[in-house]
Amino acid sequence: MSSTISSGQAITLKEVDGGFVELTFDLKDESVNKFNAVTLHELKDAVAKLKARGTGLRGLLITSGKDAFIAGADITEFGAHFKNTEEALAEWLGGVNATFSALEDLAAPTVVALKGFALGGGFELPLTAAYRVAAEGTKVGLPETKLGIYPGWGGTVRLSRLIGADNAIEWIAGGKNYSADDALKYGAVDAVVPGDKLRDAALAMLKDAADGKLDWRARQETKRQPLKLNAVESTMVFEGAKAFVAAQAGPNYPAPLEAIDVIAKGARLTRDEALKLEARGFAKVAKTPAAASLVSIFLADQYVKKVAKKHAKQARPVKSAAVLGAGIMGGGISFVSATSKIPVFMKDINDKALELGMTEAVKLLDKQVSRGKLTPAKMAAVVASIHPTLNYTELKHADIVVEAVTENEKVKRAVLKDVEDSVGHDTIITSNTSTISITGLAEALSRPQNFCGMHFFNPVPKMPLVEIIRGKKSSDEAIATTVAYATAMGKTPVVVNDCPGFYINRVLFPYFGGFIRLLRDGVDFQKIDKVMTKFGWPMGPAYLLDVVGIDTAHHANAVMAAAYPDRMSFDGRSAIDVMFDGNRYGQKNLRGFFVYAPDKKGIPQKAEDKTTYELLKPVVKGNGSDVSDEEIVDRMMLPMLIESARCLEEKIIDSPAEADLSLVYGLGFPPFRGGVHRWADQVGVAELVKRAEKYAKHGKMYEPSSLMLSLAKSGKKFYPET
Repeated sequence: MSSTISSGQAITLKEVDGGFVELTFDLKDESVNKFNAVTLHELKDAVAKLKARGTGLRGLLITSGKDAFIAGADITEFGAHFKNTEEALAEWLGGVNATFSALEDLAAPTVVALKGFALGGGFELPLTAAYRVAAEGTKVGLPETKLGIYPGWGGTVRLSRLIGADNAIEWIAGGKNYSADDALKYGAVDAVVPGDKLRDAALAMLKDAADGKLDWRARQETKRQPLKLNAVESTMVFEGAKAFVAAQAGPNYPAPLEAIDVIAKGARLTRDEALKLEARGFAKVAKTPAAASLVSIFLADQYVKKVAKKHAKQARPVKSAAVLGAGIMGGGISFVSATSKIPVFMKDINDKALELGMTEAVKLLDKQVSRGKLTPAKMAAVVASIHPTLNYTELKHADIVVEAVTENEKVKRAVLKDVEDSVGHDTIITSNTSTISITGLAEALSRPQNFCGMHFFNPVPKMPLVEIIRGKKSSDEAIATTVAYATAMGKTPVVVNDCPGFYINRVLFPYFGGFIRLLRDGVDFQKIDKVMTKFGWPMGPAYLLDVVGIDTAHHANAVMAAAYPDRMSFDGRSAIDVMFDGNRYGQKNLRGFFVYAPDKKGIPQKAEDKTTYELLKPVVKGNGSDVSDEEIVDRMMLPMLIESARCLEEKIIDSPAEADLSLVYGLGFPPFRGGVHRWADQVGVAELVKRAEKYAKHGKMYEPSSLMLSLAKSGKKFYPET
């Protein structure tokens, strides 16, 4: 028998047999539980009610009424706190910590039943309990460093006392999620049980604790005391961790090192003193530009997911797919579709091509098996769901088709017409093209409303972004179905309107335009690469061109120059022309700006090649000695920003958030800078307009857009303040 003590929007308290109470998180009108203001207020009230019971409370069971425990804090709501002063932010954290500590200090044992996922604040709360029982398949973790912050509700204090400082550093600095089984090995949870046994097992453990069979008081007391580490142990744990994490995180991501520092200093303090230290440190790191940028990317990701859900309401079901072309892109798309449990037909024109496509898929699957991410049986099932074929007739039952043949408009038109004649009347057909007009390709089709673009990025299994391109005649249903298919594949779809280069390549080639003009002025390409990697890019422009393929870039550059001659054409031969004419295509033939040799794993490793400088001499018109690092950054980044702002003006992409997320997910734009528009807001749009004027002599690509001029004049930003 049970009776309700209180019931609110997020939390219900019920008495269960024998003086036990069950606290259930079940946030109304939401698919997941999260810590918003309502939940925290009701938790504070519930803890006060429990505390008032004193010794009349035999034990507390904490459960979730949803499929998952708690997703974490509501960043969309609590982001407002990050704009407060450090003192105000620390004070707010102190209020939450007071509630969590009061829960931990109840005069009765507590057991939490975890399921689905318990992340961030959703795992910090369970750490206050004496014991944690997890359902099989549960994921737990403290991923805050991925947002440029670290746990601020006692995570650094309690986890270090629970599983040891070294393990807590690994969890917190790394920001990974852990399976229930792994959490059990670390000691972060106390038992793992089948999902249908979860509540019973947690209640049984609670009763054992209440009956004195488990020493829950000692458990709780350990979390209130300093860590038991001597001076030598402290030095080994904390100094060693700092050196390792600093090398991994780099100077642009301060949160992991700050987390280690607060764990180290808090180790010598009692719980309450350490919590105050944690709050002050959290407030400090939350005010950094990196935190603002990483939170911005997180919110953009959440926004894009919401947009995808809206599209899903208009989408046709996709039960099977087809991919035309078994090359690197086609094979990668087929692999991702199959691993996402969407069977796929892989069509090509000869057996050799199909064999190469299947070999690539098997190689990718073998890697997952070797890493323990896939069982051999599941690998076999995935391979069986990829159906290689030479015939269009086998594609007639596909719900969606992705054309991924060579980047040639004439070839694509012919292939698209052939496939349209072979598939069902309602089948959605898409083209994986990086530059060719979707509206133009649609002219070859009798049902253009069923056609749109679906631009994947290489390597397909790793790159999260997919550009969904709306042609002039693409229907809402075609867009929605393609978005739903990309989402089902685990990708992040961003819808853009058709134009040469779409969004990503349209803003990438002005960036390359800045690069070839710097080379013309005599700046060393290796220096440019070093400066831009210091700015935060994973690779400099020369190395990026080698990875993309200089032949591919040469072709795409010609398309972009023809489309936007006023700002993307180049007077005379460029460095890209020289490299292309010299058959230096980059990694694909092991010779580009750099030379390459495969390592033991077959991964190309770059090395300097002096002959590159000889090749470039005919297009170099200066010595570059007076070009500073700051000028290199400006001349590389301003063209990208200006073109991206034009895309916003022309409604090619809907918002700065979608634009920035696309750059981070599609090009590897430095996440700690938040995307090109967030970077512009942090530097100041007016300041960047002023800098652009200085480079006007280099052409129209440095002419600020009308949107930028308007923002600079009004003192506003790309992102609204609210």
